[in-house]
Amino acid sequence: MKEIQFDQSGLVPAIVQDWHTGRVLMLAYMNREALQKTLDSGETWFYSRSRGRLWHKGETSGHCQQVRRITYDCDGDAVLLQVEQRGPACHTGAADCFFWTLQEDAPLPQQHFLTELEQIISRRKAERPEGSYVVRLLEAGADRILRKVAEEAGEVIIAAKNGDRREIVHETGDLLFHLLVMLAGQEIAFSEVLAELERRHR
Repeated sequence: MKEIQFDQSGLVPAIVQDWHTGRVLMLAYMNREALQKTLDSGETWFYSRSRGRLWHKGETSGHCQQVRRITYDCDGDAVLLQVEQRGPACHTGAADCFFWTLQEDAPLPQQHFLTELEQIISRRKAERPEGSYVVRLLEAGADRILRKVAEEAGEVIIAAKNGDRREIVHETGDLLFHLLVMLAGQEIAFSEVLAELERRHR
């Protein structure tokens, strides 16, 4: 741990990244004790500057972070933790803490769009904009969301039975969207589903 350059307050910035998607989940701070507890326990611990004490991520919400890898930058003054996130990372209930947009020049590459869509749904959940379909679904509750998932799954089956390629693509898109809304409503991160698929592959 001597390689880590803690600042005058005894802290080092800790960037938390999703192990499966590469998404940056949050930024927090660690002191020497928090970093040691993270190393010892395999779950993230941080130092709260506002409360002046250590805190274990997920201690009240249950949304813990299982550490897969810890690295640090060239100067040793920042730490990168790659984690398996259980549930949303942000205290607002969003999938990550970075859901405000200051500038956006171009869309993400297509292969990352499911992750981007999850983030859009997280923003709707956190901001509750008027007229949002996602907000209407979430406010209607789990039964309404689950009926939509069942409805869209049925549409996919019908399209596939009919061999209608265009409809299969369209209805599968609807199903994936509503599944992501369902996950958001249940406070389950998409990365948890990816982790389960990875475990099965192994």
